[in-house]
Amino acid sequence: MNNWRTASLALTAAAVLALTTGCGQGKAGQAPAGAAVGAAPAGAPADGGYGDGYGADTQAGQSAAKPAGQLAVRDSAQLGRVLTDSAGFTLYRFDKDSAKPSKATCAGACAATWPVVAAGDATAAAGTDPALLGEVTRADGTRQLTVGGWPVYRYAKDAKPGEANGQGVGGTWFAAAPDGKKAAPAAAAGEKEPADLAGLSVRKDPELGDIIVNREGRTVYRFKKDSAWPMKSACTGACLEKWPALAPVAKNDTKGITLKGYVTFARPDGVKQQAVDCWPLYTFSGDAAPGDTNGQGVGGTWYAVSPQGKLVGAPK
Repeated sequence: MNNWRTASLALTAAAVLALTTGCGQGKAGQAPAGAAVGAAPAGAPADGGYGDGYGADTQAGQSAAKPAGQLAVRDSAQLGRVLTDSAGFTLYRFDKDSAKPSKATCAGACAATWPVVAAGDATAAAGTDPALLGEVTRADGTRQLTVGGWPVYRYAKDAKPGEANGQGVGGTWFAAAPDGKKAAPAAAAGEKEPADLAGLSVRKDPELGDIIVNREGRTVYRFKKDSAWPMKSACTGACLEKWPALAPVAKNDTKGITLKGYVTFARPDGVKQQAVDCWPLYTFSGDAAPGDTNGQGVGGTWYAVSPQGKLVGAPK
């Protein structure tokens, strides 16, 4: 009996040590799936509104693929040149798809919220290269329109032409430009296009100083209601549609930021989120272009992040 009790105590001590040598001691690694992370709220939809920003709350009939017809280009002050269908509805692309080779991964409940644009009758927008248009055969055998190799979709929550409510949802859905790339405002006259950035790097903002940005130059944020130890994200449900969880970035794909507490962990919905100094990181869907800091100070709880993982500009 004493031997059994001794072994049991030893195993318990080992388990505690394993936990405290994670973010508690600032060592990089991956936190246990679901461990010490805020639980999804009761009554949340099947996908919790997390991750890719799609769910099963859209009627199946809305997911039927419809052709695009005569494509057009809309000039948006926030997004630049945006590709639309013949009715003026914004077309989107999904980061989890691929262009080389063309591959569509949005199916099932995803395709209910992000209806597939059928291939077949699309005509290139005026002034664009018709060779950019193509198609990909989906897993169910149907054919989907591609632009620049990227499969394109509509968004069920765009109620009328000209809306782009799907922009930035889940940090993976973006309005498509005429060439199939992500829509983005053109650089100001005389301004150079940004050089290729690391997955996470540092930008010197004229007002905020040094802040962390992602590969696209978009500002990275922290939420004051989160905690670092135990690691916990208080941003769930609809919150994640506005503040997408930052996807994991390899350590060797960073530049100028601390690697203390550089970990990823699994949220209750299964989405992996990057953390710096053990604090979960996010982007803001309200930032329309690289360099925007529209999320700074929102609600007195959201702030840009310093290279050391600290809140920038937050009241003491």
